[in-house]
Amino acid sequence: MRKQNLLPPLGLLTAATVWGIVWYPYRLLEEAGISGSLASLITYLIALVPVLLLCGRDFLRQREQRGWLVLVALATGWTNLAYVLAVIHGEVMRVLLLFYLAPLWTVFFARLILGERVNQFGYLVMGLSLAGAYVMLARNGGLPLPTNFAEWMGLSAGVAFALANVLSRKMREVATGVRSLWVFLGVVGIAAFPVGFEGGALTAVAGLDSAHWLILIGVGLLLVLATFAVQYGLAHTPASQAIVILLSELVIAAIASRLLAHEVMDAREWLGGALIVAASLFSGRIHQETKT
Repeated sequence: MRKQNLLPPLGLLTAATVWGIVWYPYRLLEEAGISGSLASLITYLIALVPVLLLCGRDFLRQREQRGWLVLVALATGWTNLAYVLAVIHGEVMRVLLLFYLAPLWTVFFARLILGERVNQFGYLVMGLSLAGAYVMLARNGGLPLPTNFAEWMGLSAGVAFALANVLSRKMREVATGVRSLWVFLGVVGIAAFPVGFEGGALTAVAGLDSAHWLILIGVGLLLVLATFAVQYGLAHTPASQAIVILLSELVIAAIASRLLAHEVMDAREWLGGALIVAASLFSGRIHQETKT
């Protein structure tokens, strides 16, 4: 019984660990001449193979809510591509913290798509998120907006992630494997678009050695593991507990970015990050029913 209780949080921790370190192999691939878009396309094509084998039959049988599933695919496709581009070209922790503004956007999407009204925690999440973004982004009296490509990508990834989560909640009756398959198809489709405009993609792939192919295959398999682990964990863990475990991604990423990329956050970034993390901690209670 205790082992069964440990599996859901272990799944969430596994996913958080993968997401906290996966930026590094993508950077190695970028250095080898494989762009973020092309690396995303290849790794998710690799990941698509076992997912098709596991869930292909259920996918073909799923005929309801195809329109919503396409939207999930597009949202998650952009989430993953934008995230990869952001962590390749930007500072890992700044990108991740901008991504973790997702609970703020979730409030708006949940109201628009699900008709949910926020409780007191929703307003708290909104306030803390906006305060954290302002502290991190406002410089010299200017507007609190991202200042470079990587930061815009990180922010947009969080917006798309929030949309995908709300859409997934709308389709709870759809099997996890089917939703996961749509996720991978979405990333492949979105990533293929910019790759089509990149020159020399085939040449770059042909020039890869066995070590880089091992990285690509390893990342693809890790993505499959993380996707199913987080789906299982979220399905069997209360939201307020799940968000705490998933936030370990920030700790893992902070340690990894310091050791592997020698990136260090300043005091202003730590303060803004703390506010955003606090908002995420409260986000698990936004949709809990309040007693009257």
